[in-house]
Amino acid sequence: MTEKKVEWYHSFINLKYKPKKTDLKVLYYFEPAKGITKEDAIGRIASESSTGTWTTLFKLPPRMKELMATAYKIEGNYVHVAYPFDLWERGNMPQLLSGIAGNIFGMKALNNLKLIDASLPYEYLQGFKGPNLGIPGLRKYFHVYNRPLTGAVPKPKIGFTSEEHAKIGYETWMGGFDLVKDDENLTSTSFNNFYRRVELMAKMRDKAEKETGEIKDALINITSKTKEMEKRAKFLHNHGFKYAMIDVVTCGTAAVQTLRETMGDYGMAIHAHRAMHAAFDRNPKHGISMEFLAKIMKTIGVDQIHSGTAVGKLIGSREEVLSVANVLREKNVKPYKKVLLEQAWGNMKPAFPVTSGGLHPGIVPDVMNIYGINSVILISGGIHGHPRGTRAGAIASMQAIEATNKKISLEEYAKTHKELREALEKWGRMRPE
Repeated sequence: MTEKKVEWYHSFINLKYKPKKTDLKVLYYFEPAKGITKEDAIGRIASESSTGTWTTLFKLPPRMKELMATAYKIEGNYVHVAYPFDLWERGNMPQLLSGIAGNIFGMKALNNLKLIDASLPYEYLQGFKGPNLGIPGLRKYFHVYNRPLTGAVPKPKIGFTSEEHAKIGYETWMGGFDLVKDDENLTSTSFNNFYRRVELMAKMRDKAEKETGEIKDALINITSKTKEMEKRAKFLHNHGFKYAMIDVVTCGTAAVQTLRETMGDYGMAIHAHRAMHAAFDRNPKHGISMEFLAKIMKTIGVDQIHSGTAVGKLIGSREEVLSVANVLREKNVKPYKKVLLEQAWGNMKPAFPVTSGGLHPGIVPDVMNIYGINSVILISGGIHGHPRGTRAGAIASMQAIEATNKKISLEEYAKTHKELREALEKWGRMRPE
């Protein structure tokens, strides 16, 4: 008696398949569960993320064959899967994630699965607007072209009153920084109300701009329910701010897409904080990569996103930091090892990578060596902890940037720049753990 076929997972594997130009291609790392072959695991990945189910069906419309995902290349524990363009709704990022990053992560046949990257075809990108201002628009706004943009969070990250927050912001701006930033867990609290904070920050910004002759702005956190975020974005716009900050992972892609529409109408930029990202990208064998997170956030319209330092206190190697930066900044991203797939961005604007976490003037050259000048550098504890306070700390950081641009060592530059000298006396070239 012959055994009846009840599964059809292997129908989703075709190593002779050549992806179409319109296919959306995804690279996964996978580890099968005990007793499951590689082919069984791969078939389940492609099946569950497209048109499949666990058993053969009585009847299928002929077009179903054209909608099946195809695993077309296997390299050890890495598999490349091509998805027909018609599977996806244009302009709907939550739907894409429900497919290529959905149920497949819960399948018993897999011990581990990591979505490494996806190559988004031109036709798919047409459903999204990308960054509103991006690197060129923000540089034009600040009139800053030859250095990274700079910013700082009042530290500790939460606990200051609205008045205290604004005063620290003023000192930060007066030290030469472009931006003052809320941190991820500050939204609107009893001691630091969002609307009060915005009003006070606007007054301090205007004062700093008048005294310095420079453009100053803030990354004020509007994270909340979507309708409240829209209300807060409008309030920022009415008070002359060019940015709003969103905790993009905790809010989700749907909310970010909605706010991209709102803020696009106001001519504003989105600063994307990646809080919670490490819950699914820290494990090298399971979850979603930071490179892919950066890609989808740029696609749906953020103008800058945190991307790590490689030299600060947070996780992220030099390789990861550079690959994330490439995704955000390059017009045509080239495949890199088993980290990045090719990506042609067309006319979509480049976005800034943001480096933050444990930085101080002494490691500015290290950061700039990795990122170059097309980045946003956030130095927070490293200015507020300066022996003479926030303003001196910001001045020291700007001096470190100047020295690096001039290819002069910090130690040499510090001989004639006391704020930098004092910072080096405290921190040296220390890399925080």
